Amino acid sequence: MTTPLRRSGLFFAFCLDALRGLARRPFQVREFLQQAWFVSSVSILPAALVSVPFGAVIALQLGSLVRQLGAQSFTGAASVLAVVREAGPIVTALIIAGAGGSAICADLGARKIREELDAMEVLGIDPLHRLVAPRIAATMLVAVLLNGLVSVVGVAGGYCFNVVMQGGTPGAYLASFQALGQLPDLIVGEIKALMFGAVAALVASYKGITARGGPKGVGDAVNHSVVITFMLLFALNFVITAVYFQVVPQKGS
Repeated sequence: MTTPLRRSGLFFAFCLDALRGLARRPFQVREFLQQAWFVSSVSILPAALVSVPFGAVIALQLGSLVRQLGAQSFTGAASVLAVVREAGPIVTALIIAGAGGSAICADLGARKIREELDAMEVLGIDPLHRLVAPRIAATMLVAVLLNGLVSVVGVAGGYCFNVVMQGGTPGAYLASFQALGQLPDLIVGEIKALMFGAVAALVASYKGITARGGPKGVGDAVNHSVVITFMLLFALNFVITAVYFQVVPQKGS
């Protein structure tokens, strides 16, 4: 029975080895493309469907709040910034971890209990370079692209709900965003998505290749990977947001 500190150390060492495998040549392009297609195919539709109510709820809540404060003209800026900075990357992280990460963990876990990974090592093939590194790169790419889709759909949903249900004007919605929004808001959202994708892939891969106990062990590893990923993502999101507000000056402040 390993202690939590030892497990943390093993995971950290695994992350270093896996990230180093990204720079090794030859890069597994075929595996990368297959994994990118697979992760995107299981994530695009759920992300698009979830982002609509996220954007709508944010628009409704903020619209009601700013109306009470007498600042209806800033509804667009508040809604769009909330979606682009926070809701978009969070939705992307949840979908990537829940759909893509669990699939990666289950696939590697099944290979582990069938002793395929051990056979690869006997043949002189590094599983981290052959299997894990392409999955990490693919998940990071899909997370960045998926965050753009989620942001667009969420902003469009918030716009429709604000204009149609709350009686807002399209001009005021867009003008307020242009007054307070800035390019670093979009950049930090993409950086969050990139890092969230890396964390989700690393945790899922680690739990997959360390799975034990047959099919039940693989199921437990999938559950653990999703829970651990969620905890790490929310903590990482807080750190990135705090650093961003300290480094980047905000417009209108």
